Amino acid sequence: MRIGLVSCVKSKLDHAAPAEDLYTSALFRSARHAVERSSNRWYILSALHGLVPPDRVLEPYERTLSNASVAERRTWAERVLGELTEELGPSMRETIFEIHAGAAYEGFGLSAGLRRSGATIELPLAGLRQGERLRWYKQRGHL
Repeated sequence: MRIGLVSCVKSKLDHAAPAEDLYTSALFRSARHAVERSSNRWYILSALHGLVPPDRVLEPYERTLSNASVAERRTWAERVLGELTEELGPSMRETIFEIHAGAAYEGFGLSAGLRRSGATIELPLAGLRQGERLRWYKQRGHL
């Protein structure tokens, strides 16, 4: 099983929509396209809502982990790990997670917790800044 995880972004529609359509930035659309092609399933990592299936309808919101404290980020990561465990159960240890998110979302316990559960983690954008990420997606036909 291969699961894609894509972090939320600031740019959103001004009305409720399925999460896969709520986020409007080129970075999000590119990450979405990448995981739709590479994964069996994918989810959005929402700073407010935690683990979100793409078809879940959300209202626009203003929250990010980028300016959250270390404790808040760790609490958020624990929440998402719990949601993934509930969603996947024992099959989590046989899952490859392809994470398209910055350190504020993937670090602080999320990747480490997934590894502890036996899952495999792939971070194709690790260490890349936003412009470099967009270039990475464009080179692979996702932009």
